[in-house]
Amino acid sequence: MNLEKNKTYLGDCFEIVKSMPNNSVDLIITDPPYGMNFQSNFRKEKHLKIKGDDAFPLELLNEFFRIAKNGVYIFCRWDNLKELPKPKSCLAWVKNNWSMGDLEHEHGRQWEAICFYPQDGHKFIKRIPDVIKCNRTGNNLHPTEKPVDLMRTLIKANNGQLILDPFMGSGTTLIACKQLQRDYIGIEIEEKYFNIANKRLSQNTLNWSFEKNRSDTEIGGVVKDE
Repeated sequence: MNLEKNKTYLGDCFEIVKSMPNNSVDLIITDPPYGMNFQSNFRKEKHLKIKGDDAFPLELLNEFFRIAKNGVYIFCRWDNLKELPKPKSCLAWVKNNWSMGDLEHEHGRQWEAICFYPQDGHKFIKRIPDVIKCNRTGNNLHPTEKPVDLMRTLIKANNGQLILDPFMGSGTTLIACKQLQRDYIGIEIEEKYFNIANKRLSQNTLNWSFEKNRSDTEIGGVVKDE
């Protein structure tokens, strides 16, 4: 199945990705369910539980490697690392605060892992270090919402015009693509978040002079969400 660029698809990415041709996208940047049945008890307004969050989607990794020409970035928790194939790099997204968790017997978690798997066509535009400090979003639109600037940093480091996010959630990766004039394909199984992503994309416009004069995300320092 050839998917149109700059389009979003409501459906199960397990089915859709397996139908995509080899080498049909340049990069995959995605934040899949971590297999932890996450639902915050801290928020007054509860988000829906994440569909498919009973297991990390390991079976999709070989499909990602098959369809991505240049590289794959996949977010995970520290305890997912033992399940994953050894990455070429493991980046750490360091947040401006830490999680709750077990307050008596566990250190507060302040980082998430991003595993990077370069493919045959990969080249860096700008090589970045493996620690990126970036503020959290507050998860107002999605229970595991990522900051736009974090996604911009990953995208800007790499060659490749067409980027796939098969677990697009509220559309942060796609917003970053749009701002950077890269093409995107997004897939989301939950209609609520699919609609949020499309609303964000329809509202997101960027003045060219602003983008032209904007400095890169600060690596090793703290950046604020747009």
